[in-house]
Amino acid sequence: MYSEDDMLMLSGIQHFRFCPRQWALIHIDQQWEENRLTIEGQILHHHVDDPFYRQKCGDLITLRAVNIASHELGLYGISDAIELHPSSSEEDTIQHPKYPGRWQPVIVEYKHGKPKKNEIDEVQLAAQVMCLEEMYRIHIPYGAFFYGELRHRVHVDITDELRQIVHDCAWEMHWIFEKTLLPKAEYGKHCEKCSLKEICMPKMEQCCMTASTYLKNNLYQ
Repeated sequence: MYSEDDMLMLSGIQHFRFCPRQWALIHIDQQWEENRLTIEGQILHHHVDDPFYRQKCGDLITLRAVNIASHELGLYGISDAIELHPSSSEEDTIQHPKYPGRWQPVIVEYKHGKPKKNEIDEVQLAAQVMCLEEMYRIHIPYGAFFYGELRHRVHVDITDELRQIVHDCAWEMHWIFEKTLLPKAEYGKHCEKCSLKEICMPKMEQCCMTASTYLKNNLYQ
């Protein structure tokens, strides 16, 4: 169990799964740059992240910008939306001080693009689910994404495989943060979409440079 002082931002797990170096630049070196993708994401969340907004549609209640945390993972953050579905069961359901009865919570994460070919988004969603499970001591089998480009939601099963990836990422994040390490740069196609490319690339080129190339570029001029 991690203490309050050791908690890391839950949103960083998506950065870490995308690229550990990007995560370290943001969360250890405090580096940040905007690009089209980050700005589009901010615009979408501007309409979602209102903690005072409670939407009720029939028996369905939607809570916005809910604070969540897991001391087992050492992560804390804010969930875009948590839907409360009415339930007649006491198993794996919660109670809400403002709404009588039992409710099955479903976390909904908003993304501006479309589903990715890897599980980067799913890992972030699973981490949020695991935080809520720990807080209420329940099991939540699934969550959902709403993709702005698709304009509809995508159902996601929170599998054992996803849960293990979350545990592994959280452990590595804490280890790197404690050691204040900057992971080695590994260039790939994903770098072209990274808002930190201009910050990371000079360091990446230097770390990947051979000794002979360095001498040629810096001494033999």
